[in-house]
Amino acid sequence: MKEVAIGIDIGGTNTAIGIVDRDGHCLVETSIPTDTHDDVTKYVADVSKKIQDIIAFSEGALDIKGIGIGAPNANYHKGTIENAPNLRWKGIIKFSELFQSHFPGITVALTNDANAAAMGEMMYGGAKGMKDFIVITLGTGLGSGVVSNGELVYGHDGFAGEIGHTIAVYNGRMCGCGRKGCLETYASATGVKRSIFQLMCDSNKPSSLRDIPFSKMTSSDVYKAAVAGDELALECFDYTGKILGEKMADSVAHTSPEAIFLFGGMAKSGDLIINPTKKYMEEAMLPIFKNKVKILPSALGDVNAAVLGASALVWSELDK
Repeated sequence: MKEVAIGIDIGGTNTAIGIVDRDGHCLVETSIPTDTHDDVTKYVADVSKKIQDIIAFSEGALDIKGIGIGAPNANYHKGTIENAPNLRWKGIIKFSELFQSHFPGITVALTNDANAAAMGEMMYGGAKGMKDFIVITLGTGLGSGVVSNGELVYGHDGFAGEIGHTIAVYNGRMCGCGRKGCLETYASATGVKRSIFQLMCDSNKPSSLRDIPFSKMTSSDVYKAAVAGDELALECFDYTGKILGEKMADSVAHTSPEAIFLFGGMAKSGDLIINPTKKYMEEAMLPIFKNKVKILPSALGDVNAAVLGASALVWSELDK
């Protein structure tokens, strides 16, 4: 039998599920919608059924060593998801316990989705051999996982490293967490969408993006316009990189990382986001840190990256 881990990445829209071996090969991958499930108990049952169907189909060829789950506002210490603004289920949910009821005797480990990405980067990606680095996930929101001396930083309550919910603009945009001006309201896919409309309101410059209504606009549209040379789209990336870079300079002062990895859909914009972010980070950096910190795209690639990160949590737990 082949030893494998189940990796589950819970997003606000979809949940990706994969069977991953110790070498980081995703043998099977599937998904279910997240946002159509109002009842978390039913959701866990549906995800578990998907996993059990895969196990049954393998006809005994797979040895499931554990289940790793990456989720917003997940508390590693308690196995809970707590007041996640981008999920339908509110309050404090005993998530690991719910999964454990479907898989008795199997290790279930839960962590913040960005922490899972950091674990995957360390085990399978560009952070191999690094002891101090940060992973920033640029998706619907902005998550972050901080690794110091080879260990994920969880803090005393399990919620350390929430860079996306540090204030970037005082009394700025309303955030899903209930506060104003959080970094993720500017440096994320939804933040880019808000920024391009702000720029279009404040300028008379022509742009192909003016023909797209707010409800239909995506960060991908802004990326495509920027690649085509659209001036407002390019300004949008510069504005986003400025805010992100300035906040990353603060994070460097806190942990002195060797590198900061950008992960997620918006990170695929490559130099359009990396170059301005690096520029403004260096401008805002304390002199002792200047030109020491690399900004790199995730090396996990496009395929199964989030699932790999979640599965890496299992191997880490077993290695302990």
